[in-house]
Amino acid sequence: MPSGFWGKLPSKPFTGWNLFVGLLFTKPKNKEAYSISTFYGNTTGLRSKIRRRIENLARRKINPHDIISPDLSRDLAHLSFESGRQLGLLIGRNGKIETILIGGPDSIYISDLPKSRGARGRLRGLRLVHTHLKGEPVTQDDLMDLMFLRLDAIGVIHVDSHGGATFLELAHILPSSENGGPGWEILPRLPCHAPGVDFLELVQSLENELERNRSAFDTASRQDRAIAVSITNAARQTAEERLDELVELAHTSGITVVDRIIQRPRQINPRYLIGKGKLSEIILRALQLGVDLLIFDHELNPSQVRSITDMTELRVIDRTQLILDIFAQRAQSREGKIQVEMAQLKYLLPRLGMKDDALSRLTGGIGARGPGETKLEINRRRITDRIAHLERQLDAVRKSRQQKRSLRLRKKLPIISIVGYTNAGKSTLLNTLTNSRIFVESRLFATLDPASRRLRFPRDFEVIITDTVGFVQDLPKDLLDAFAATLEELQDADLLLHLIDISNSRFEEQMEAVECILRKLNLHHKPVIPVFNKMDIADPRLVRHSIKRYGGVAICALSSKTLTPLIRRMEDHVAGLFQKDFYSTASLNN
Repeated sequence: MPSGFWGKLPSKPFTGWNLFVGLLFTKPKNKEAYSISTFYGNTTGLRSKIRRRIENLARRKINPHDIISPDLSRDLAHLSFESGRQLGLLIGRNGKIETILIGGPDSIYISDLPKSRGARGRLRGLRLVHTHLKGEPVTQDDLMDLMFLRLDAIGVIHVDSHGGATFLELAHILPSSENGGPGWEILPRLPCHAPGVDFLELVQSLENELERNRSAFDTASRQDRAIAVSITNAARQTAEERLDELVELAHTSGITVVDRIIQRPRQINPRYLIGKGKLSEIILRALQLGVDLLIFDHELNPSQVRSITDMTELRVIDRTQLILDIFAQRAQSREGKIQVEMAQLKYLLPRLGMKDDALSRLTGGIGARGPGETKLEINRRRITDRIAHLERQLDAVRKSRQQKRSLRLRKKLPIISIVGYTNAGKSTLLNTLTNSRIFVESRLFATLDPASRRLRFPRDFEVIITDTVGFVQDLPKDLLDAFAATLEELQDADLLLHLIDISNSRFEEQMEAVECILRKLNLHHKPVIPVFNKMDIADPRLVRHSIKRYGGVAICALSSKTLTPLIRRMEDHVAGLFQKDFYSTASLNN
């Protein structure tokens, strides 16, 4: 039974395929309000007499404790046999038939259903009972519908060669999956005349166990609970390390990651980015763990976000949006807030089209005949105007920074800038070198606003040493552009200290990421000293090999005793600058 989401319509839409929605009015004996049911399916070629009998099924009422009544299962099987088509009923927990579905001989199409109930981790409150005409058991498509639609259960009535209802198969979601087993259970075949299952008790026990499983996690913090998802063709270890960083980013943003999923597909699905089976696994795990957010380790386009959101009914963000959220939380200065807001607006602008239909309504007014602007166009114009306003503010910030840099340049104080991957220990090194108290935290992007301090060397001359925002792999371009004013500090640097966390197994990848960003900023020509931090917790052989290979210095930023080799290297370089300036000035005087 192809799902309403994954099933394909015929090659000629609406030719031989009629999507019919009828309102069936049934007037009760007590003359109260009419009950309304919905009728979907392929009605082409269906005799009117059979069609009316199928429509009359909506008048039936089922005991809520029964999966389906014996009389209704018998009539449903007989009508299915006469019409030569699969028939299905979507039944609420109150026993009311919500929807009648008419399919073909081998499949049935499920229309889009309303959103699930408000509480996360709940089943939908609907069960699907439909017929199979050829003796086939519960199919993989049935199970996919069970997952994607989060149904209470799916029941299959087997129809024999005489149109009789023989037995019933029932499948439901499992509240927990152990040892990588399937996330569903198919009960033993039940006789249609006496199924012997209390359906309400079964569903209540499932939801109670789901709730107990979710309560096993710490929910006191009220943080968003998320699943981290990676789709990659890289090696397993590389994918795991990338996902480790995504989880750390999520933790920095205040999100609790309760599960991680990696898929290495042969071919990327352009619509959902992820395969059908893996997406059903994500939906099941989200239900079992009470997850309300999916984080993808990729930049998603607007249509992919909308497709995955519609399919899973979960909020979806990508790596870029997560980094922007972290920067928005961490920005303290007026300049930092301007930069983050501008990056967020640039990210949002191409994604306005994925908002609801209200954005497409036309507006007009007195003196403006014709349709006027659409709401979407108005929002785009407002965002564009806001970006232009923020850019003017950043220009003013650049002028102010330029004036401060001019004062430093007139004093001819050499500038040393610390660059490196986020959380490598840059702020800690600056504090240890200058006895400062800059905010330090073992989280990604703890420092957004640059900090400068004076440092006096033993040879009795001073330099300006500057801490900068940390870099990260796949740093969003809009964010890099927005922070151009901050990174302009690097243009005036006489020396760059590239701080590297050598205790990280991915330190070489992080080095390459930093060097790539320096090339983008046209800073690769600056003199650089590789500084390997956290030598106290790294393999000594790896430290010695890295120093020899990259010509660097090993330190522990927390211990001033280990900084002597670094200070000597910086002194030698700065002394060379002073000597160069002396000879340049002497030659000019001569």
